Amino acid sequence: MNGAGKNKRTGAGGDAARADILTARTRMRRHTIADFDESAALWGDPDIVRHISGKPSTRSETWSRLLRYIGHWEALSFGYWVVEDRVTGRFLGEVGLADYKRDITPSLDPWPEIGWVIATHAQGRGLATETVAAALDWSDRWLKAERTVCIIAPDHLASIRVGRKNGFAERGYGRMGSDSSPVLIMERQKLAE
Repeated sequence: MNGAGKNKRTGAGGDAARADILTARTRMRRHTIADFDESAALWGDPDIVRHISGKPSTRSETWSRLLRYIGHWEALSFGYWVVEDRVTGRFLGEVGLADYKRDITPSLDPWPEIGWVIATHAQGRGLATETVAAALDWSDRWLKAERTVCIIAPDHLASIRVGRKNGFAERGYGRMGSDSSPVLIMERQKLAE
């Protein structure tokens, strides 16, 4: 489906899917192909991926990620946003919602999964908490989902704090694939309207 209609699964219409989100310090907007170099630098940073995959992404892997971000918006009317400094326009990270159809036990389906990654130069300023809150506010308004989930490495205390500050509670542990380490699954109920 193109972004012009209303997605039956999510309820997000074209205007909602196209709109930027402004927070006190950031602008969140949909990705474009022009974001490739910034995204590749982000995902190629060993400090960024330490608690995610454990290994920096290649440019090819980041290209696939970027196309997946764009595709989420086109197919599902929700996805990830580029996070920019509201004043300078500097790239700060990526935050958003996805349906990755992960091979994880227990399953995350049918709930949207939120994720966030803030560039090393922008960490420690509360930007993850601020932008996750904005993404969840958008989700509560536009998506039909009754809850949102996230997965976090159990030793990634900073991300666990971001989740808790945004209303997530620990649901338990899961495993992705047969050889993977456990991941913490957290969930948040949609706020009442």
